[in-house]
Order: sequence, then structure tokens, then C-alpha cells
Amino acid sequence: MTEVVQPDPNSLQIPGDDLSAPASPATARNDCSITPLTPSPSPRVEVRPRMACPFSVVVAIDFGTTSSGYAFSFTQDSEAIHMMKRWEGGDPGVANQKSPTCLLLTPDLRFHSFGFAARDFYHDLDPEEARHWLYFDKFKMKIHSTSDLTMETELEAVNGRKVTAIEVFAHALRFFREHALKEVKDQSSSVLEGEEIRWVITVPAVWRQPAKQFMREAAYLAGLVSSDCPEQLLIALEPEAASIYCRKLRLHQVIDLSMQPITNGLDMDGSRPFDSSFRQAREQLRRSRHSRTFLVESGTGELWSELQTGDRYIVADCGGGTVDLTVHQIEQPQGTLKELYKASGGPYGAVGVDLAFEAMLCQIFGEDFIQSFKAKRPAAWVDLTIAFEARKRTAAPGRANALNISLPFSFIDYYKRHRGQSVEAALRKSNMNIVKWSSQGMLRLTQEAMNELFQPTIVNIVKHIEELMAKPEVHGVRFLFLVGGFAESPMLQKAVQKALGRTCRIIIPHDVGLTILKGAVLFGLDPTVVRVRRCPLTYGVGVLNRFVEGRHPQDKLLIKDGREWCTDILDRFVSVDQSVALGEVVRRSYTPARLGQRKIIINIYCSVTDDVTYISDPGVRKCGTITLDLPEPLPLPGAVGGAGAAAAERREIRATMQFGDTEIKVTAVDIMSNRSVRASIDFLSN
Repeated sequence: MTEVVQPDPNSLQIPGDDLSAPASPATARNDCSITPLTPSPSPRVEVRPRMACPFSVVVAIDFGTTSSGYAFSFTQDSEAIHMMKRWEGGDPGVANQKSPTCLLLTPDLRFHSFGFAARDFYHDLDPEEARHWLYFDKFKMKIHSTSDLTMETELEAVNGRKVTAIEVFAHALRFFREHALKEVKDQSSSVLEGEEIRWVITVPAVWRQPAKQFMREAAYLAGLVSSDCPEQLLIALEPEAASIYCRKLRLHQVIDLSMQPITNGLDMDGSRPFDSSFRQAREQLRRSRHSRTFLVESGTGELWSELQTGDRYIVADCGGGTVDLTVHQIEQPQGTLKELYKASGGPYGAVGVDLAFEAMLCQIFGEDFIQSFKAKRPAAWVDLTIAFEARKRTAAPGRANALNISLPFSFIDYYKRHRGQSVEAALRKSNMNIVKWSSQGMLRLTQEAMNELFQPTIVNIVKHIEELMAKPEVHGVRFLFLVGGFAESPMLQKAVQKALGRTCRIIIPHDVGLTILKGAVLFGLDPTVVRVRRCPLTYGVGVLNRFVEGRHPQDKLLIKDGREWCTDILDRFVSVDQSVALGEVVRRSYTPARLGQRKIIINIYCSVTDDVTYISDPGVRKCGTITLDLPEPLPLPGAVGGAGAAAAERREIRATMQFGDTEIKVTAVDIMSNRSVRASIDFLSN
């Protein structure tokens, strides 16, 4: 059993002590003060038996930075995963099973379209008209980069107008809901009710609780599920979902980069480019995609037979916005997974290459011009980014010929009007020899230029993986699974193989861009498959404890009713990187500070380290609140007058918190009446 960290007994009130001591000032809000009671004496694990799935169908939405999609599976036939229908539109040379994550709103802020339809319609608008439409692209990044995310956080459209982020995300999720429901109903022989569908939404593992709650609130707003049925929606962690799917892989469904020694981007015999087998696999996949239904192993795949109990592996999810690393260990014979180190990563996705391209354009044509062009010709700017995206996918190490990127006519024309000289003249003046001009109206990016655009992002990804592998907890990793859209890039594949190929086997699933989506469906079918997770932060609340002279600082001394208390002590629920099993709970009891109190509000604090004592220590911040709505106390049988009041004063509310799931959950019960207390946890209202 994984042990739940118990707070130091000396720093807590002793059972039988005065329970009416005031709460720490930091834990009270709106006059709803609380008093901590003793914690439960030992960790409790409530083992969840694997139950039959209460839903008829699981629909997973992989909401990515650059592309998004959905897939579903009927619980009666859970070995078949159905991918979403092929999208209209799309880019040449790209296998389109997912749609670009872009959204278009009308000038009066109504939903117009999503994905290829949004992109193509926006592109075809008259430039003057386009300035009034709201086009959002790669907007998921904002949720990761905003440190104070709330329901009021805004997103800026390409034309500079702002809309609340929650509305933008809800529009996108509503779009997926409508498409998925139509497709599920088309394939279902029976009439499906809303409550028969379990929804799964993917998020990066490095996202904190506010961002996860934000996605849940957006799903409620989009009508995926009702907030009264929170269990109908699961938040899946992207690399975790990929890991769940990788368990099912057969040998013919993967490419083992470790089996391909390379020199200068070619096989040892020099006969073919390094990435050719990957391209062959992708081509085969494209041909077999007519059915859109993938069958998965009922048990674990052949690859897994090579893993012994206790073997560990890393999943590196290299997506559009983030790189997300998870370390798992497989537990036999049940095949469950155990996380060995807290999720790590950062904003080093493929978007970094796009930003480097924009910086290169600023260097050549001037930042003021690029900003002006984006504002005045937003649709043409989107056109240019699409042209770059298509060429970026074909970039490969050792490629001899330059990559041509078409500049929109309006770019060439606008530059001439704005600067009074040609684009070609600007290139000559910039002294940037690695970018040439073609008479066909194209920028020619040499191999050196492409390397310069890719290097910063790729170096960060490799560095992150190397740092993780150096940790003692991660020592002895046998496999590294590369997943996510950016894992398709031969540039990234080669860099990872060169740096880590001698350390472990590097495996890439054939359908690498859909790995997370399929894994999210499997997670929805059995959420108990990841049995142990690691806490990303230390969480706790501020409490009052007996003041000990010499141990506690004088500025924390509070004298109340003649007794000395130390304020602001952090009562830990869990510690950073602590193992917490599924179903394991942390319990704390609280009593209302006054008679007739109808609400207890408890502030939650967090820290990236465990080396903290007080909630006022550097690095500790308030990150959320637990709210307990207290029902009217029931009169005790036989209690009259003062006895009833005394009993009400001693009223105990026991809160139970779960940290082993993908989201933190809380429930509560009134001990005296054994009635459930409405309990909620909020990370978005700080």
C-alpha cells in the first residue's frame, strides 16, 4: 500500500484539546472560519474493484494545440476504436484524421466554423471584411502559459478583438459534441440517452489543477455533460493515454529507431534516407484507413512480452504546444501502470519552430512590418503560416535541396507599399545568406535555415528527456516511446536517436499522431488502469497549533482565551512527487467556528517543494478553496435545551480528498447525522 504522508503529530491539535480554537486567519474567508480537528490516524485505501462500465459508449476528444479530433468505442465491443470521419479540406501531403485547432466567430461573436472549414472560409474572405471576423488559432497554449487562469481569462483573435477563453473552448467542444453524437448515433443500433455516454478530454500532464478544471467547466458550458454528473466526464493526461495505448502495440505497429543505425541522415549502407521506413509505414496506414476502425489487443501487445515486471519506460509526448514526459512501470500480472516520477516537460512543442520562422521574417523584413501585416492582412498571414506548416513537415536531416515557401501576393504587394522596395531587395539587405529568393515568388530555405528553426525546440526536448533519465527514480529505463504530432518529424527523430539511441530502445507507433486519441478511449473504458500516480505539488491547508516557545517564531503567536497558538502552519495533505494509489484518500475533520454557520471555506495552499513549514513561506501560494455547504443540523433524539446546543457546537464535518486520480476530488460527511455534505473544490477563483 502506498503511504499517504501524515502530518507531524506534534504540529496538530491533540484529540481532546479545545476544539473551538480559532482557525488560522489565512484559512477563513467571508467570516466562515474553521477549526481543524485531528486527521485520520492512518492512511486509508479504498480499493475500487474493476466494475462493469456503466456507460454504453466512450467518446474521447483529443484537444490539441495544432490539431484536434475525436474517437469512440462501444463498451459491448471495446476492442474496436472508431476514428472520426475524414474532414473536408486539408493540406496536400498530410494524412488528415484530425482537424486544425482553429475557430471562426462572426463579427457579432456567434460560432461560424471550426477546423478546415474555419480556416478555408477565413482565407476566402475579402481582406477588409476579414478584419471584422474573429479567427483563433493554436489557442490552447494560452491556458498553459497563463499563471492566473480564471473564468474571465481572455483570448485575442487574429484581428485583436478579445473573447473570454471559456467561450472559445466551449464553442470548440460543442462542435465536437455535435459531430461525435451524430456519428455515434449513425453506428448505434439502439437509441442512446445522454447519460449513457462517457466523455474523455485530453490535457497535457504538466497542466496544473486550474487548467484541468477550466477544461471541465468548458465541457459543462458546451453541454457535453451536466455539472450534476461530474463522473460522466474524465480528464485524461496525454502521455498517460499514449502509455495506455502503447501497452496494446504489436511489433508490426511500431518502428524501432534503435534498429536503424545512421550516419549523416542515411542508413549505414547509405542506401536510403533515415526516415524512409517511417514514410513507408505512414503510406501503408493511409491505404488501410478506409474503415477508420482500429482493433486493439484484448490483453497486452507483443512488445509488452519483452518487458519484465518492474521494467520502466518513458513516454515523450511531443505535441504542437508542449513536450510532456511520463515515466511508467508495468505491474504484472494485472497489466496496470505505476507512475515513477511526477510529470515533467514544458512549452517546447512544434509551435516553437513556427515562432522561430516568424522571428526570422521579423529579422528580414522588420518586426514593425510583420506586426502591421498581421493586423491589416490577417487572412494572408494565416495563409503564410499554412504554407510554412506544410513545408515544415517535409523537413528532414541531410536534405540537399532547399524548401520553397510561397509568399502570398498580398505580402509582396504590402511590403512594396509599406517600405517602397521589393521583398528581394529586403532579403539582399538582410545579409541572411541561408534564405534565398526565387523568381517564382518564393522564399527558399536552405537546410542550414531549417536547422536553425528546428534546433532550439529540439535541443530543449532532448535536454528534458536526458535530465529526466538522469534521475535516480528513472534509472534503468528500457524503452522510450515517442508520440504526438511532432514525433512524426524526421528532424526530431534523428536528434533523439543520436542522443539517446545507445541508452534505450526508441519506439515510435506507426499512427503516432493518433496514439493519444486511441489511448484516451481505452482510459475511458477502464480508468483504473493507471494504479499509482505521483503528486506534482505539495498541497495542504493553514492550521493553528499549540505555540512552542523556541520552535515557533514570535510573529506567529496568537493568544486566544488565555491559550497560545501558532498560526499559519501548513498541514500537508500530500507532498510533491509522493506516490498516491488510486482510491487512496486523505481525511481531515473540521468543526464550524460558530453556531448556525452554513458554510465552511478552507483555503488550499501549494508549493513546488516539500521544504516548507508555514503557508507564508517563500514559494507557498494559495491555489484554491474547498467549500463545504452545511445542512441544518438534525435535532438529537432526547437532547433538550443546552445539551442540543453543546452538541451542535461540537459538530464534526469530515472531508475526504483523493489525490490519486487525474483531478483532485473532495467529498464530505456530517459525522453526527451521517448525512453527505455538499463539497466542492475550486482552483479557478483566486
